[in-house]
Amino acid sequence: MSRAHENTRRKTPAGAPEPSASAELEVDALDLEAQGVARREDGKVVFIEGALPSERVTASVYRRKHQFEQATLTAVLRESSQRVRPACPHFGLHEGACGGCKMQHLHPAAQVAVKQRVLEDNLSRLGRVRPERMLRPIEGPAWGYRDRGRLSVRYVHKKGEVLVGFHERRSRYVADMRECHVLPPHVSALLLPLRALIGAMEACQTLPQIELAVGDGVTALVLRHMEPLGAADLQRLRAFAQVHGVQWWLQPKGPDSVHLLDEAAAIPLSYRLPEFGIVMPFRPTDFTQVNAHINRVLVQRALGLLDVQPHERAIDWFCGLGNFSLPLATRAREVLGVEGSEALVERSRQNYRLNAGARGVFGPLAPTRFVARNLFEMTPEQLAADGAAEKWLVDPPREGAHALVQALAGLCRAPVPGWAPPRRIVYVSCNPATLARDAGVLVHEAGYRCVAAGAVNMFPHTAHVESMAQFEYAG
Repeated sequence: MSRAHENTRRKTPAGAPEPSASAELEVDALDLEAQGVARREDGKVVFIEGALPSERVTASVYRRKHQFEQATLTAVLRESSQRVRPACPHFGLHEGACGGCKMQHLHPAAQVAVKQRVLEDNLSRLGRVRPERMLRPIEGPAWGYRDRGRLSVRYVHKKGEVLVGFHERRSRYVADMRECHVLPPHVSALLLPLRALIGAMEACQTLPQIELAVGDGVTALVLRHMEPLGAADLQRLRAFAQVHGVQWWLQPKGPDSVHLLDEAAAIPLSYRLPEFGIVMPFRPTDFTQVNAHINRVLVQRALGLLDVQPHERAIDWFCGLGNFSLPLATRAREVLGVEGSEALVERSRQNYRLNAGARGVFGPLAPTRFVARNLFEMTPEQLAADGAAEKWLVDPPREGAHALVQALAGLCRAPVPGWAPPRRIVYVSCNPATLARDAGVLVHEAGYRCVAAGAVNMFPHTAHVESMAQFEYAG
């Protein structure tokens, strides 16, 4: 494929040594970044992009450190039985390859097994926790699953062309993408039309990104623009929306500036949790899960593990829009949702009111209250003030819930009158390292058992590991 960049491309990252002569290596494992892990005869670890466990390969080193080296695969001498042909022509190790995926060369079932092992290793090594049982991993469609995404836009002066897509592997450049197999097919089909649209706009040089959000029946595109858009450009956007059936949102400044191009006839973005009779409206810049299919299964499993009874109170920590809170309200006596963002708390309240007023055959929702609080500064005193609850759902960002579990451990060691530890906690995680850290606190300091844990393949073909764990109070 011809290159669309205006400068001479580097063969190696900035500051890296020139590739060394290829060395033969045996690959033993796969790391968190989907790199093959090998050892030289002197014991030095080599991380090899594109290599898989059990393979014998040759690799070219592009980065040397005292304790490890990073290398790129140059040839496979003995191939893994799990190696498959990537579906996407933009995936690979070649110059300009898209960096959106890292595992398309590994069979999807093997990807899930790797992520399950990553979870187990983190729990054991970082948290000194061994789950009593491993849950079957949650899996879903391997392709066309990505309902959220941030597409970079770049106008290339030398070629007079526009690129729209993900960044290249280990690069700030935008990949020359013409299709994407992890995006929904109808979104993948928009990549070339979007290039043509942006290229025709007067503001083509000041449009850095397009954010994607797919709801049930609505595809929203958020255009970031660094200067006001003229009437002709706005008309081009409207014509594109009419032809391709999308909804344009504009972002002139920060996330709070996002607004619909045309408010009048816009269909609200939303997704459904049909098992609970819940509809969740959202804005395209709100946090929602990337994979709608997996999210539905995730919510079902989390509530199944939590097993909330009609007489019990439940707390949903880091509740966001109410993705777990509202389903919990179909089961519990009372629900408290706690979130750091006041804007998200207000939207969760709106979502509760919307669903509470339209239950029909699903029955009423339990009384539910949402509050905004900095959960990274939680104290035992604040935790006690929130009251006792039999069941907790914890769904933090990548930083984890360390302050929360530390506060819980403090109260478990020195309980206050009228408060009791939750009998069961389900922790949903997007970072196995912080889950393992927090699991260690729950098990070794707060008196909990780790009853079960399992991986969630929210992002097929990437190295991202989602997971969940169930804890029972044993103190």
